[in-house]
Amino acid sequence: MIVLKSPREIALMRRAGGILFDMMGHLERFVRPGLSTQEIDEEVEQFILDRGATPAFKGYRGFPASICISINDEIVHGIPSPHRRIKEGDIVGLDLGCIVDGYYADCAFTAAIGDVPPSVQQLLDVTRESLELGIAQCVPGRRLSDVSHAVQQHVEAHGLAVVRAFVGHGIGRALHEEPQVPNFGDPGRGPQLRPGMVIAIEPMVTMGTYEVRILDDGWTAVTRDGSLAAHFEHTIAITEHGPDVLTRKSAAA
Repeated sequence: MIVLKSPREIALMRRAGGILFDMMGHLERFVRPGLSTQEIDEEVEQFILDRGATPAFKGYRGFPASICISINDEIVHGIPSPHRRIKEGDIVGLDLGCIVDGYYADCAFTAAIGDVPPSVQQLLDVTRESLELGIAQCVPGRRLSDVSHAVQQHVEAHGLAVVRAFVGHGIGRALHEEPQVPNFGDPGRGPQLRPGMVIAIEPMVTMGTYEVRILDDGWTAVTRDGSLAAHFEHTIAITEHGPDVLTRKSAAA
């Protein structure tokens, strides 16, 4: 069942989203070569706690950290480690979530560490653009698969592949609610978008095949062919006036 959110509930999610927005800006400056992924996790957890929120991921289905950090061919759900260090030329997916008064927000971005080849920069740019095109479909009366189709069409037009094993989702009092939001599919299908719906759209895009495998840690998803992957995500409320990106504005907005 898709649960529509009240203005009060959306305001709480906007507060959570504002914390994540500020944290994304902080991480863009903080993440650098030589840092361990555990050091990034510790920074993220303290950032969230200092603002009176709760990390959304830590303990979720047994996940051991406050952020998912996925590097290069890792698509999503990478576990921070004191032994994994960021290197020049890496691309680093940073997936963030927090809870304010029982309501969740979720977002992600992939950062290039130093210079990367033009083809890798294109991967990042196209993935980010596909998210924006999906968001643009978030208006009342459109169908959920219009979002999915907009993402897939843009990605595949640039010769890249959309991961199918993982999808976006509804969000609210739980991190994952109905409906699922695939990043692929024909338009004009699925539930009609209505004011009060809140969804997390999160394209995951690779330079090779869309097939994935899970590492022995039971969490980290990597590309089956070892190709690079990127991941971007926002939490969006559907309103009568169109999409309201809750993880784009600062908490004071």
